[in-house]
This record gives sequence, C-alpha cells and structure tokens, in this order.
Amino acid sequence: MAAVAAAVWARRTVVLRYRRWRAPEEIERRVEPYGLVLKAGRWYLVAGGPTGTRTYRVDQIIELRDTGEEFAVPDGFDLGAHWAGSLDDFRARLHTGEALVRLTPEGARRLGVASAGEGWTEARVPIESVDHAHGEFLRLGAEVEVLEPAELRDRVAGTVRALADRYRA
Repeated sequence: MAAVAAAVWARRTVVLRYRRWRAPEEIERRVEPYGLVLKAGRWYLVAGGPTGTRTYRVDQIIELRDTGEEFAVPDGFDLGAHWAGSLDDFRARLHTGEALVRLTPEGARRLGVASAGEGWTEARVPIESVDHAHGEFLRLGAEVEVLEPAELRDRVAGTVRALADRYRA
C-alpha cells in the first residue's frame, strides 16, 4: 500500500503485476496512478493506461515497480466523479435481470424490500444471474417464494426437493 500511495503522490508511472478474477488471472500493466479510493474497508487504485482508466484492488497487486517516469493527470479528470460513474456502471452490469418474488414480512426486511404489512409482499428485485440469485434466495429459506423467472423457480424448487428427500430419513 505504501508503494502505491507513494506513486500516486509523486505522479510516477508504475508497472504492476495484478491478480484478477478472470483468465489470465495474473497480468502485468504499465499504468499512471491517478488516485486511491477507500470503499467498504478496501483500497482501490484508479489508474490510466493504454486501455483507458481502470480500477485495481490494491490488495490484489502482487508487485509494483516504479519506472522513474513522471506523468500528469489528464486535464479535467475528477477522481470523485470517475469513481461515482464506475460504481453506476458496475451496478448496471451486475444486475442483468430481475425476479418476481413473494416475501414474508421477515423476508422483505432481510431483502430490503418495503413490506406490505402482516401478509406476503410481492416484489420485483434485480438479480445478477440465475446462478447467483439461486443461492441468495435459498438463504432466505421459507421467507421467500420465487415466482419468476421460471428457470430460477425450477432451480430453487429442485434444490428444496433434494433437501426434503435428504432430511426425510
């Protein structure tokens, strides 16, 4: 972290080796570190490079080498505005669909949905994918019923049947 912060303050171009979630998992990039952002206890480096401005999780930087070259942050670059835009883009890419669910008052509370009162609440909620939503809705147990999409409803129902069979003994 200290080396990253030093590069930001000194406006020095660096070469970083970075671990990411997709293949190839380890990459090397020459970047101009524009600034650091702290979000939810994690530090992120916002840096310019040959493919534009990117964000890197600092704890995923394996190695950082100072090239000895200085750079200037592009005129008009605003770290706060860039970060806000990045978060908006991330959220838009993250939620690629939606599910129609029925929730008990407790399920609505846990999912952050306004409850209709003492009975069940029907709500449309954004989902990342059927795979991700499957796990998230199973965490709610009997507090949720998935109505749509059919693929998600069928997956949850299949898992519930398998669990019932397992625990029937």
